[in-house]
Amino acid sequence: MKFLHRLFTLLMLVSLAFVGCEDPDTPPGNGGGNGGGNNNNNSNARLIFKFKFDPTQERLNNLGLPSSIPQGHAAQSPDFQTMGAHYVELAPSAFTAVGGGEVVYKSEETTTGGDQAIDFAALNIVEEGAEFLSVPIGDIAPGTYEYLRISLAYQNYDIDFRVTVDGFGTFDLTGRIASFLGYNTYITSHQINTQSVDVNSNKAQGFWAFETEAQAPFVPSTVTSGDASNTTVVNPISSTSPIPLGSCLVTGPFDNGLTITGEETEDIIVTVSLSTNNSFEWIDNNGNGIFEPVDGEIPVDMGIRGLIPIVE
Repeated sequence: MKFLHRLFTLLMLVSLAFVGCEDPDTPPGNGGGNGGGNNNNNSNARLIFKFKFDPTQERLNNLGLPSSIPQGHAAQSPDFQTMGAHYVELAPSAFTAVGGGEVVYKSEETTTGGDQAIDFAALNIVEEGAEFLSVPIGDIAPGTYEYLRISLAYQNYDIDFRVTVDGFGTFDLTGRIASFLGYNTYITSHQINTQSVDVNSNKAQGFWAFETEAQAPFVPSTVTSGDASNTTVVNPISSTSPIPLGSCLVTGPFDNGLTITGEETEDIIVTVSLSTNNSFEWIDNNGNGIFEPVDGEIPVDMGIRGLIPIVE
């Protein structure tokens, strides 16, 4: 009887020990970004990002300072259609090196075209107000983040231009531009407006394609392409946290920081307000402020002119 009593007691102790242990099939806390948030929040709350295109937002230069249009150049604020991002990072301070913050998103890359490049076919390209990224808040490390960094990879917009046809007159028209801002992008094909263009190669930052609508019988529909000689990438903390050469890692400060506690039960929405204020810039040969590509005027800068993350 003593043996049975001791055996029963041993079995009870072993049973209690297993009850106190975590089920080995239970997944650990999710990791996010650069280390991830290992909080125990079982909420479905998400951090959601949306774009806003603002032609009235201040026009800035690479250092985040107010920027005027250089002499001999002209610019206009395009009518934006869509935008695509390649990388999103939350930075705790102005001294956080690129990649040292919470990296919450990075789109697919490929070496199909040779060197490492953004895979254009995998980009999430959206209109203004649509979600371009949604991340579980439980995957984000708790803390306060002062800056948002986004690598803008693609933009699509309409611009005004003028064509003069000898014997028929002057036509003020609208065209659509597809512009690639990423450090390097592998493109199989892309749709500008009504026309699709085959590329099947890597294209460096600044590559663009321009589609004009037909104005029968004088002006046919055309597609031209080229490379902008410069791309403004606004980074107001460049002195303490520079960005890699050739990247389009636009940086902007949160007004009062973005605080993640790990206990959120409701979504946090961040509206990424992008300055499109005179973001399409060209060499103005005759000084009339009108883009006239047929007369040899070429784009020189298509960079976004500022980023303000707004927590809704």
